[in-house]
Amino acid sequence: MKTVGIFCGGFSSEFEISIKSAQTIQDHFPPGYAVVKIIVSKQGWEVETQDGITPFDIQQMSYNVNKLDKKIDLGIVYIHGDPGENGKIQALLDMQGIPYLNSGPLASALSFDKWFCNQFLKSFGIPVAKSLLFTNENEYSIVNIEAELGLPVFVKPADSGSSFGISKAKTIEEIEPAMKAAFKEGKTVVVESFLNGTEVTCGVYRGINGVFALPLTEIASDNEFFDYEAKYLGKSQEITPARISDELKEKIQIQAKYIYDLLQLRSISRIDFMVVDNIPHVIEVNTTPGFSPASIVPQMLACAGISVTNFWKDILEVENR
Repeated sequence: MKTVGIFCGGFSSEFEISIKSAQTIQDHFPPGYAVVKIIVSKQGWEVETQDGITPFDIQQMSYNVNKLDKKIDLGIVYIHGDPGENGKIQALLDMQGIPYLNSGPLASALSFDKWFCNQFLKSFGIPVAKSLLFTNENEYSIVNIEAELGLPVFVKPADSGSSFGISKAKTIEEIEPAMKAAFKEGKTVVVESFLNGTEVTCGVYRGINGVFALPLTEIASDNEFFDYEAKYLGKSQEITPARISDELKEKIQIQAKYIYDLLQLRSISRIDFMVVDNIPHVIEVNTTPGFSPASIVPQMLACAGISVTNFWKDILEVENR
């Protein structure tokens, strides 16, 4: 029986959300595999087994159970943020020759950075918000931001997979505290022009029959935008399927699959759009979207009539063929 290690936790503010996502995957994983959670933290890496918690050897990709070393045969990286969503663990698994279900290091790193990903997509003619990049929290001009992008603007840590540190600045006075909050979560910050439209998101994955786009979910946030509270604390309506025309749904699904292939993604990804005047603009690409029972992708699967177990079975068949 192959041992599957689900890497979860991580160094970002969404540590607990990652644990919940991994637990959902573990609880619904197809039979025939031994599945363990590998909990990653700055204090050390540990494996949660039926016998309790034991240290995980990063160099050997193994752990000790009943005085026997057990090496994982397959990895699933489900960390929302550093060091999983940005491809670091995938690179480590590549170096150790351990297969995994996720997108590779380059695709993960590119998708993870909001600035670089959107500039890459923009070069292929895909609509994105106008934006500015800042690499030093002491070197930016509020006047220039307003002149270039207008108001309101979204201020986001560019190199963080977390929902923390994102702000909507509606006045000049709100830009500085927004920048400070963003730089607390990341080393670089992107400021984007406001897109006034309907927010929808599309899950895409590669199964045995090719790339498949799931039903769209419409995000109607009770807050100013789809922040941490809206995403995880019930401050939003997540409407699946989205309340848009069939023609627009198909257009977004085709665009999402094109982006999935363009970025050379694998397994499940979720691509967020803001639809303005019937034109879908990419907000960001998520290579490890939330997978807790309350998360959007399980809602999409339910709408499509796909069980979580069959979903992972389909992804595994791609790996095993």
